[in-house]
Amino acid sequence: MTKLGAEKRQLERYSRQILFRGIGEAGQARLTAARVTIVGCGATGSALASLLARAGVGTLRIIDRDYVEESNLQRQSLFDENDATESLPKAIAAARKLASFNSSIKVEPMPQDLAPDNIEVLLDGVDLFLDGTDNFETRYLLNDFAVGRSIPWIYCAAVGSYGVTLNIVPGKTACLACIFPDTPRGMVETCETSGILNSAVNVVASIAATEAIKLLIGGEATSKLRKTLWSYDVWTNEHAEISASKPRPGCRACGERNFIHLAGEGRPHITMCGRNSVQIHERARPIDFSEMERRLRSLGTVRHNEFVLKFWRDPYEMTLFPDGRAIIKGTTDAAVARSLYARYVGS
Repeated sequence: MTKLGAEKRQLERYSRQILFRGIGEAGQARLTAARVTIVGCGATGSALASLLARAGVGTLRIIDRDYVEESNLQRQSLFDENDATESLPKAIAAARKLASFNSSIKVEPMPQDLAPDNIEVLLDGVDLFLDGTDNFETRYLLNDFAVGRSIPWIYCAAVGSYGVTLNIVPGKTACLACIFPDTPRGMVETCETSGILNSAVNVVASIAATEAIKLLIGGEATSKLRKTLWSYDVWTNEHAEISASKPRPGCRACGERNFIHLAGEGRPHITMCGRNSVQIHERARPIDFSEMERRLRSLGTVRHNEFVLKFWRDPYEMTLFPDGRAIIKGTTDAAVARSLYARYVGS
């Protein structure tokens, strides 16, 4: 296809979006040139990725540490039953699905766990990143990185029937640490304890994706950015907004520039949202799946593909990744998970 033909095809694909006065051809061109990272590709991340891919964001990087399970299919829109059967890493499965409906964009799947020691590489060269994670530890890490490098990002969360989102433009708006100086304590709802409605996910993702498009287009569109922490409950119809238009004086991150999460040496084992499981961090321990399957065959049920190795020994299930990282299902006790990892993979 000639360059002229490709351009005509692009104009046709996005014609209804280009007709919208706030975007136009110039705005669409900026979207095509944009580079966006979505950190976490579960429920919210899946919806964000789908919306931005269909809108024509030129490069999407998908970072996710997890794999697809059947219980994800109720709300995680980029996955299907085959992905769950194969236990595909979510980043890989998402990239395949995005390519199936928009082959003109570039998708970079990163089936990794974002951490202080790899964040520079994984978030290199992007214009904007969006939060699809399930824990505040990673969100504070993202906030430290964004504020330190003056990169805008969007906080998103959904649990039960409730969704919340916040635009963060370093130096201009409040950052996450301005709003939440400390990790929320006490009873904190999770998908595991309170469940989640797919409609709540899609509401908050739609709001956040629209704000992302405003940021990526720039210019007059940025004057339309929402400068509040926005929340909505789709079940009770309750709505709230908290002003976030200015940084908070004395903020640990954007005021004092004390990036404690970015400087962290190692991170705790993290209980995964919606599952009775613990993640073991063992990056830089390359795993030969064929050899590992041979070793484990007599000890339980084992199978693998090129992305993950699954090992079942009642009452536990281990999912092992090529870099040595593992998710141990059947416990929330880090000591038990570590013991199982040492027993079957090595200490």
